Amino acid sequence: MILTVDGLGLQVAGRMLVERLDMAVGAGECWFVYGRNGAGKTTLLQTLAGLRIPDAGSVLLEGRELSGWPLQELARRRAYLSQSQPDAFGFTAFETVLAARFPYRAKKMWESGEDRDRAACALEHMDVLHLAGRDVRTLSGGERQRVAIAALLAQDTPLMLLDEPATALDLAHQAALMKTIAGLCRERKKAVVTVVHDLNLAWAVATHVLLLHGDGRWEAGRVEEMMKADKLSRCLHYPVESIVHGDRPVFVSF
Repeated sequence: MILTVDGLGLQVAGRMLVERLDMAVGAGECWFVYGRNGAGKTTLLQTLAGLRIPDAGSVLLEGRELSGWPLQELARRRAYLSQSQPDAFGFTAFETVLAARFPYRAKKMWESGEDRDRAACALEHMDVLHLAGRDVRTLSGGERQRVAIAALLAQDTPLMLLDEPATALDLAHQAALMKTIAGLCRERKKAVVTVVHDLNLAWAVATHVLLLHGDGRWEAGRVEEMMKADKLSRCLHYPVESIVHGDRPVFVSF
């Protein structure tokens, strides 16, 4: 397994968010995390990335505790996309993506031609190569998000953790992103854990789903088992209905 979670406990301000979570994410699997605001989705992803110490239990990456990985080596094995991208300095979009290649430079001071090619390829894949020379602080929210995802692609790690990657993206780019995630899992055998609020976007891509109830309870399983109207309604505290359209369900709420 690429990622193994054993008895994980997460608390914030004395409130139990996740209790005794067990999950294992293998190569080629795409896990979608759902839950209400404040249910612990971001806290969970930060913990899986090694940016937060668990309150209980353990997180293993390829069989090794996260704390046992040297930082540069860890950055070659897992990538993390946060919800927002604070930009304190006026880097160009190209420089921002190129920085994601830093873990591969070893003792070299400067990036290689391969690093530059990978950065350009990632920008092109996310339809922002034409913005390569722009200051990231001048980009729209959707453009900046696509640059951030391009950086994630350029980092090229076996495990990818994405916190609401579809934020600020228009419908066409949301669909393109889901296609990209599916390709990474099915063709390149990446392992992906991501928070996406749109149930319909997730259905065709996810292999597994983790539902967080926000009070310590959780449910996890294959997408066909977990994306049921009754389960989703209980998790989200809001009625969700499933309507069959062709050979797939469409999720709606009123």
